[in-house]
Amino acid sequence: MTLTKTARGARLRGLAAASALTACALATLATPRTVLAASIDQIQQQIQETSTAYDEANARVESVQAQIDANEQRIAQIEELLPGKRAAAADSIRLLYKMQQGTGGLLDLLLSSEDFNSLIATIQYLDVIQSHNYDAVSELASLDAELQQTRSDLATQQAAAESDRQAASDALAAAKAARAELEQQMAEQAAAEEAERQAAIQKAQADAASGDSTFTTGSGEQAPVEVPAQPDPDPVDWQSQKDTFVAGWAARIDAYLAGSPLAGQGTTFAEAAWAYGVDPRFSPAISAVESSKGLYCFRSHNAWGWGSSSWNTWEDAIWDHVAGLASGYGGHLTYAAAQKYCPPNAARWYSSVLANMERI
Repeated sequence: MTLTKTARGARLRGLAAASALTACALATLATPRTVLAASIDQIQQQIQETSTAYDEANARVESVQAQIDANEQRIAQIEELLPGKRAAAADSIRLLYKMQQGTGGLLDLLLSSEDFNSLIATIQYLDVIQSHNYDAVSELASLDAELQQTRSDLATQQAAAESDRQAASDALAAAKAARAELEQQMAEQAAAEEAERQAAIQKAQADAASGDSTFTTGSGEQAPVEVPAQPDPDPVDWQSQKDTFVAGWAARIDAYLAGSPLAGQGTTFAEAAWAYGVDPRFSPAISAVESSKGLYCFRSHNAWGWGSSSWNTWEDAIWDHVAGLASGYGGHLTYAAAQKYCPPNAARWYSSVLANMERI
């Protein structure tokens, strides 16, 4: 079904809005090297987060140490006072004991007092002495409790802060080790991919030199074996603005497709490539290998030998094919993608697609 201009605009906006979700899908469905790269980014974020946590834990340890240092003076004061307070408390306890043992009680006070006023004065005097002695004992207990509690609280805080710092340090070390391991895997895989690519190009060159100059594509068509002039096309600049990206690649793709059934679709290819993060040359180059740029489609508007699909418009077909390259092939040409797209003739397909990509 042909989309109206309004419906097509809504569709494009929806696709652009879904680009973030597409990026997540790529991490799952892309080539192993792309997945490793995504993992590297995730681990780098973990390193940053654990590094921040480690700094915060260090700050907590320093804060607790500062509290300990600040309380050392008070602890020293308490320890300096304790011997005297202990001696005073001991004297008070002895005095209280003597008073309890030497006082016969209220009856003796009544009998020994000359009058009622004398009795009241004696009782008040004894109360003052007892109160003073009780205060001395209580102050000793309070000081001792304060000392123990202060030390206990600070020791607990210090232990917790040290534990947090060690945990953060371990997490940071683990993240760094994981990154180093993944980087090693990526380096090994990159070397393996490069070897596969070089082998594919050399095989295509040998086939072409021996006169075996055609191969069967994914759609079952016969295509000429093409050999690229350089091992890899220039990288795509993803740092540019969307308008600049689309305008630049649309012009290049239009020039490449001029005179073919796909002529004039450069903007569609470029917009879809931007939305899905796919090399803008990938889909047009495949169309050249699979159908001579849409000239020999085995199904309606299917210029890529893409399963058993058919479409009513080139625009719908292009958007769906570019989306499929993103979700199933990592969005850029690799030998692994060639093995998946055209298993019987992966080397020739890879070399021919790469040769067409470098022409764009």
